[in-house]
Amino acid sequence: MSLDRQESAAGGRLSQLLDSPVFGMAPWIAMSVIVGPGRYEWAVGISLAIAVAIVIAGHLRHRGTSFKILEISDVVFFAVMVIIGIFASPGAHRWLETYAGEISNIALLVIALGSMAIKQPFTLQYAREQVPREIWNEPAFLRTNYRITGVWGAAFGVAAIAGAYGDLVLHNANNLWTGWIIQIAAIIVALQFTSWYPEVARARARRERNLPGPPEPPVSAMLIPLAGYLTPVGIAVLALDAGPAWLGVGLIVVGVLLVKSLSRATTAEADVGG
Repeated sequence: MSLDRQESAAGGRLSQLLDSPVFGMAPWIAMSVIVGPGRYEWAVGISLAIAVAIVIAGHLRHRGTSFKILEISDVVFFAVMVIIGIFASPGAHRWLETYAGEISNIALLVIALGSMAIKQPFTLQYAREQVPREIWNEPAFLRTNYRITGVWGAAFGVAAIAGAYGDLVLHNANNLWTGWIIQIAAIIVALQFTSWYPEVARARARRERNLPGPPEPPVSAMLIPLAGYLTPVGIAVLALDAGPAWLGVGLIVVGVLLVKSLSRATTAEADVGG
C-alpha cells in the first residue's frame, strides 16, 4: 500500500471514530475507570476536559450543525460535578469519592432512556452524519439506533449496579471485580455492539431488498474481544490475589481457547459468506 493510501485509510478511520457515538462516550468511560477514593478531582477534571474537547472538535468538523445531546450532557454533567467538588464539605467530598462512579453511571443511563423517550436516541445524531438523508427516517435505521443507545444505557446500568454492590455491600470501592472487571466488561460489550450491529442491520436490509453486498457479520466476531478480556482478568486475579489460583488459571486458559474457537468460527462464516 502506498504512503498516500495509508494516510487516506488512517484519515478515514480517524474520521469514522470522531463521528462515532463512542467518541461522545469517552468522558463517561474515563469517569467510570478513573474514579475512586482519592481520585475524584482527577476523574471529573479529566472527564470535563475530554467533554469540552469533544464539543470543540465536533463544532470545528461540522460547522453549522446543531450540538449533540450526548456532548452537551457531557459538559453540563461534569462541569456540575467539578463545581460540587470545589464547594463540597469534607464529609460530602468523601461521599462523592465513594459514590461518584455510580452517580455518573446512573446519569448516563438516564440520558440514554431520556433520549429514547423523546424519540431521539443519542446515537441517532452521530449516525445521521454518516448516511444519506433519505434513510434518516427509515424504520431499520431508527431501530438500529434505539438498540445501540439501549445497549449503552444497559452497560452503564450494569456498571452502576456493580459499583453500588462494591460500595454498599462489600464496603470496598476498589474491589477488583465490582470496581474494575465487571464495569470494563460492560463497556467492552457496548463498544463491540456499537461496531458490530450496524453492519448486521445493513446486511439484513440488503438481503431484504435482494441487493449484493457482504454477508451479516457473525456474533462470534463481536465476542472475540470479550473472550480475549478473560486472559488479562485471569492474570489480574493471580497477580492481585483477587480469587483462588484455579480461577485465575482457568480464566486465562478459557480466554485463550475461546478466542481461538471464536476466531475459527468467524473465519468459517466469512468463507461461507464469500
